[in-house]
Amino acid sequence: MTTEAPPTPLSGPRFQTDPTRLYREMRKTHGPVAPVLLDGDVPAWLVLDYRELHQVTGDPALFSRDSDLWNQWDRIPADWPLLPMIGRKQPSILYTVGERHRERATMIGNALEAADPFELRRITEQFADELINAFCGAGRTEIIGQYAMLLPVRVLARVYGFPDEEGPALVKALNDMIDGGEDALAGQQHLAGSMVRLLDDRQVAPADDAASRMLADPAGFTAEEIAQDLMVMMAAGHQPTADWIGNSLRLMLTDDRFAASLSGGRHSVAEAMNEVLWEDTPTQNVAGRWAARDTVLGGRRIEAGDMLLLGIAAANADPQVRTDGSAFTGGNNAFFSFGHGEHRCPFPAQEMAEVIARTGIEVILDRLPDVDLAADPATLTRRPSPWLRGLSALPVTFTPVPAL
Repeated sequence: MTTEAPPTPLSGPRFQTDPTRLYREMRKTHGPVAPVLLDGDVPAWLVLDYRELHQVTGDPALFSRDSDLWNQWDRIPADWPLLPMIGRKQPSILYTVGERHRERATMIGNALEAADPFELRRITEQFADELINAFCGAGRTEIIGQYAMLLPVRVLARVYGFPDEEGPALVKALNDMIDGGEDALAGQQHLAGSMVRLLDDRQVAPADDAASRMLADPAGFTAEEIAQDLMVMMAAGHQPTADWIGNSLRLMLTDDRFAASLSGGRHSVAEAMNEVLWEDTPTQNVAGRWAARDTVLGGRRIEAGDMLLLGIAAANADPQVRTDGSAFTGGNNAFFSFGHGEHRCPFPAQEMAEVIARTGIEVILDRLPDVDLAADPATLTRRPSPWLRGLSALPVTFTPVPAL
């Protein structure tokens, strides 16, 4: 890869402090497709513009999800911290292509769609109330660590078939894996072992849960394939949903446009959640796609085997699409936050994430109606990840109330 300006390292504080400005500068310097460097100075391309991202995600033959195509594997060490995010020969839906991918997407969609949405909301309310009971008498808490980061995985673990007590360890394993630090591989191993044990149990004693439904699917996937897909579903369903809760509450607590929602206007919860998917999307960048042959994208010469990273947040903020960033997005859901094309997030999974996030926010507002931010908004910080955009902490105060 050659370019006049040097590649941008896909790390550093600017991905947390002001990614919108960073992407704007990258777009100005490099155009719609920018050269970047991953850990260990591994080169890749970051697709910044809406049109080019639509092109990449809409053409799975040219821009494949098959990571075996990558032309950099010979320089990737066995302990590379991004291996859990960019794996090789992983038998999961993420890296399956063609008809087999469509069959797997159908299996996952059917397994999730069979979950009763009213029961899903009831489970979410139950866990949300339990979590709030732990701090509601104190008059203050830290919403991310004590609530948002604990809620989605507990709900998903129940839906998938895990015993409730395994939730906390799954949270830690998922966070370690997604953040790509020194504990990433250990987190992946814990998650994989948990999935194998769950499937072993369900092969002996099926139940009314997603794991059992996947095992019974007529397409006949192996337990190893289903374990991989459960890992993908857990990772994709937990962390972004937790960040969706946190980012939406931050917006509602800091933006005057949503002040009325804190005094009982539930309709604005959905509006704030939609605004976040445009302006502060939990999934910032996604790895990746691989060029099946030499091609040109956004004026760049892309060589066969080059990796392309999907710049979700950058594309959502493309000035050609968002001409007035201060205006409400209303019901517009043409964002890329759930992906696009064959490998987009399955619709039942999107619905599940929305139910969990919206219910989690509404229960907080119902139980703690005068909740208020307990810090200067300018001091709120983000976790150090170029992939996901979520708060490190969201301290709040409220009038103490008794536990339910």
